[in-house]
Amino acid sequence: MNNYKKAYIAGGCFWGMEDLFRVRPGVVDTEVGYMGGENDNPTYRNHLGHAEGIEITYNPEETSFKLLLDYFFRIHNPTTIDRQGNDRGSSYRSAIFFQNDEEKEIAEEVIKIVDASNKWEAKAVTTLEPYSTFWPAEPEHQDYLAKKPNGYTCHFERFGTFI
Repeated sequence: MNNYKKAYIAGGCFWGMEDLFRVRPGVVDTEVGYMGGENDNPTYRNHLGHAEGIEITYNPEETSFKLLLDYFFRIHNPTTIDRQGNDRGSSYRSAIFFQNDEEKEIAEEVIKIVDASNKWEAKAVTTLEPYSTFWPAEPEHQDYLAKKPNGYTCHFERFGTFI
């Protein structure tokens, strides 16, 4: 039996986030989906208020929630409200969906570190939202950039580590 953990984040189009996280050390699996919205069983065409997010399954013996968040803040712009690259709207907000008080505290700590670094031109607007339900996206969105390597993404690594 493994002791894998899951983390839930959103930072723009889920294709690019998933593509970069899937190859991180300690990451066992990724899945794209919808979180934090108003309707059950959301779809790409009907996900009112949901963010395009990813579920990251990771091995805590190889990485940590804190290290995952450090990377998260380096691959998307956390200072833009409801926007990443050409994508606009609440679906593309920067959010961390915490599952317990410990994750919330770690997220608050990492945001303070990111803001204090002054690597971004403004302060992070990343929301901290309690985890509710992760709704997996349709099959065509899973591993999208692995299937279509020249597909759209606005995610890339910036800076060195924050922590």
